[in-house]
Amino acid sequence: MKATIDPTARVHSDATLGDEVSIGPYCIVGPHVVIGDGCKLIAHVHVTGHTTIGARTSIYPFASLGTPPQSVHYHGEPTKLVIGADCDIREHVTMNIGTSARGETTVGDRCFLMAGSHVAHDCVVGKNVTFAQSATLGGHCEVGDLVFLGGLCAVHQFTRVGESAMIGGVSGVRGDVIPFGLANGDIAHLDGVNVVGMKRRGFDRTWLHAVRTTSRMLFDRRDGALPDRLSKIEAQFGNCEPVQKILAFMRNIGERPLCWPRERGQE
Repeated sequence: MKATIDPTARVHSDATLGDEVSIGPYCIVGPHVVIGDGCKLIAHVHVTGHTTIGARTSIYPFASLGTPPQSVHYHGEPTKLVIGADCDIREHVTMNIGTSARGETTVGDRCFLMAGSHVAHDCVVGKNVTFAQSATLGGHCEVGDLVFLGGLCAVHQFTRVGESAMIGGVSGVRGDVIPFGLANGDIAHLDGVNVVGMKRRGFDRTWLHAVRTTSRMLFDRRDGALPDRLSKIEAQFGNCEPVQKILAFMRNIGERPLCWPRERGQE
């Protein structure tokens, strides 16, 4: 079945539309846009740039996708925005294409972006990520699968947020958050483990205990240097998959410091 386009919409003749795409009233779709099968642009949606949208994604009024990066380092290069399948993109969401530094902004499958949330240039967002109202990513952020970003939180550019982490509402995140971590506060600090998220994934008590113990050992500077602490964690919990993900995250040093527990300082 061909795409259904409202008479008031403006869809460039060079745009690529999949089967059963629905383009609602007053939408604008640019020439380099690719929209997958079964997508729905409800109304007043603006899609431009070299933007690809995966199948069955729904986009609500006044979302703006594929606009140029908000960066002084961008000079018109034909960079990309790639959005996965089965995403739910609500009102006033904005996403920018990449800069020449990475060339692409990427959002994975089954992400839910609530109203007013923002994905900046060159970000990499995993699968099943939830952005609550007005959650914001600065440029070059990396967000793992199954992360929850609380309402009105802001993540500093180049920051990494590990798999299944949770960021509290109205939090400013300026340090890397370990996988399965829970970060809160005006200037976010690590506030334990995302137990609710782990239980929803079906992790048993043994793995919950391992991740909690790992978090305590990791940030206890009284117990030797960081490489020594990592070795101790590996020896004690080396067979625990979530702990392995934390260790891999720690060994892949990023550009930002770690998000530490309150009153622990930074290492």
